[in-house]
Amino acid sequence: MTEARITLNGKETPISPAAPHTTVLDFLRERGLTGTKEGCAEGECGACSVLVARPGVNKPTDWVAVNACLVPAAALDGQEVITSEGLATVGEDGTPPALHPVQEEMAVRGGSQCGYCTPGFVCSMAAEYYRPGRCAHAAPADGADATEAADAEHGPNGFDLHALSGNLCRCTGYRPIRDAAFAVGEPTDEDPLARRREQSPPAPVATEYARDDSTFLRRSTLAETLRVLRERPDAVVVAGSTDYGVEVNIRSRREGCVVAIDRLPELRELRVESDHIEIGAALTLTEIERRLDGSVPLLAELFPQFASRLIRNGATLGGNLGTGSPIGDSPPVLLALDASLVLADADGEREVPLADYFTGYRQSVRRPGELIRAVRIPLPLSPVAAFHKIAKRRFDDISSVAVAFALDIEYGIVRKARIGLGGVAATPIRARATETALEGRPWSVETVEAAARLLRAEGTPMNDHRASAEYRSAMLGQSLLKLHAQTTEAVSS
Repeated sequence: MTEARITLNGKETPISPAAPHTTVLDFLRERGLTGTKEGCAEGECGACSVLVARPGVNKPTDWVAVNACLVPAAALDGQEVITSEGLATVGEDGTPPALHPVQEEMAVRGGSQCGYCTPGFVCSMAAEYYRPGRCAHAAPADGADATEAADAEHGPNGFDLHALSGNLCRCTGYRPIRDAAFAVGEPTDEDPLARRREQSPPAPVATEYARDDSTFLRRSTLAETLRVLRERPDAVVVAGSTDYGVEVNIRSRREGCVVAIDRLPELRELRVESDHIEIGAALTLTEIERRLDGSVPLLAELFPQFASRLIRNGATLGGNLGTGSPIGDSPPVLLALDASLVLADADGEREVPLADYFTGYRQSVRRPGELIRAVRIPLPLSPVAAFHKIAKRRFDDISSVAVAFALDIEYGIVRKARIGLGGVAATPIRARATETALEGRPWSVETVEAAARLLRAEGTPMNDHRASAEYRSAMLGQSLLKLHAQTTEAVSS
């Protein structure tokens, strides 16, 4: 094992003497890089955004924006990180650094006032600036507003505003920030960060970083990792740390042993077979979204509604399922897709239907020392599918109710129905009574209204600060009526 280091703005920097639980945010600020800010310590505000070089989807390397407040510094051993300070071109002979194009546009278009959120916006914007495949739309007509040349969430330069969905500003207002995002051009051939995309990303390194009776481990293979988990059943497994990081920051969680699985090659495969799709448990949601490219419509509906782009750049399906949370957004969708999980331990693998996986509040059939290796989705997919997320905000919010539908309808008859529910019971559940009420019956108003009455009673909706039990029940029934209204014309045609 070599000394744990991060390549920080082009310079190798030892992680020591940081504790294994120290976040990248604190690691940076302790080294004078105070552009990275803490606004919430939960991954909701984006003031801590930084860029990390990761394996690319369309190029060897992608610059990916992540929440520095959530990721342990030890998790980036051997990796490359760029902060807001590292984006500017270093001046020579005493000349001041030249602003990065994103920084320049934020400045000239009034996108910064107090400046607290600005470095995070700049880093998230830079990740989108360097995204391969970002392309300009047709030029607007003479006299037209350039920002209206595309849809409301994509600029005429191809900029996807979802890249900023995890960044909050309290004083500037979003219009000038949007104007800055929609004004950036293409990276030049001389841009060193653009050129960096053509080279391979840093290879994962084995890490064993120990301080003060606490250890952060990363092994090179799945087999080695599973042996560690057999020897250390108390170890906490992390991938994107989007859940664990909150526990460290808000609840002062400290663990004796943390095992990282996010770079294990065996957990990062995506394969499309004749009868199923297999998605590695450690692929981030952004990677899955871009690799599938809409080929699983139900997942394509889920991704934009799952937290923010910053979170999706780190979050994994394995992590969302492994926590066992009843309000995770992926379980209802995967239940509707009839997915199963491949569980692995030192003795081998087994496949478990997701519908049988959850056994209680944050409990599952997963044994000590066992990992989720992959998610399998059977093919062919049901042609009628929808994901309805009921929350107080359109994006970047926790669901009050989440409902996923996957239906096979032939000649007006429901041949197969799968409905996944979240937020209405101690675990994510299948709405089996409603499925039975639909199958074999016409996709008609009468059938759907009767099934909707059953759906309102599925699970045991609870009262909490997000919604009342009565509201949740009403939304369950209404979601099926909405699906019928949205699909009747398509089905009949």
